Amino acid sequence: MNWTPKSRATAIASHSAPKPGPAPASKPSDGNYRISNSLKEFLWLVSDVPQGRILDLGPVWQSTVSFFVDKGYRLSTEDLLRTWKDFLTSEEERLTALPVDGEYIRPTLASLADKFLENALQYAEQSFHGVLAWDLLDYFDPEVASRIVARLSSLLHQGGALLALFHSRAAERFHRYRIVDSQNVELLSSPTLAVHTHVFQNRELLTLFSQFRSSKTFVGRDQVREALFIK
Repeated sequence: MNWTPKSRATAIASHSAPKPGPAPASKPSDGNYRISNSLKEFLWLVSDVPQGRILDLGPVWQSTVSFFVDKGYRLSTEDLLRTWKDFLTSEEERLTALPVDGEYIRPTLASLADKFLENALQYAEQSFHGVLAWDLLDYFDPEVASRIVARLSSLLHQGGALLALFHSRAAERFHRYRIVDSQNVELLSSPTLAVHTHVFQNRELLTLFSQFRSSKTFVGRDQVREALFIK
């Protein structure tokens, strides 16, 4: 996929952003900071849209909410990885409660993903101009990740951008991400929600994001790839 200039789009109706929790300390001891060239490009790509709509797939951070609201964006947040974990826990409890003498077929990952998406990411098509996926796709099996990316593609306005991070090896620690400013992101250590599942190779990423027309990748010193995908 080749990188192409951004296109202008028209603003669309908004879903209300969830109420943010208490603002964390400005520099918590369990956080570290990194310059994010992909974030800078992401913001440039969506800057032409008046009151552009952004979907953040991590937890709600007051600093991130304030950053976008102050710049005139409308932000929705859905902690997708936590929702997936809660869904799997619920499904496991349901299966455990079935009669021991009953006959049932254990669901496949594909069927679980389809059931999960019956309730997750429920927005109208082309609702957003940008999606912040962070590194969450590394924590899903490829079969599940492909369905999530397909849904995210349908939620993006034509010309919209998706930002994602990919580890070149299994992540040593589980982090959450929040925006500090237009080019800096803070990584916050967090209780592990999921085990790092998959290291995506370039060919796999091309297949995973085949519905997108262009991409651009930045490789940091920590060998984490920051990628932008344009619909």
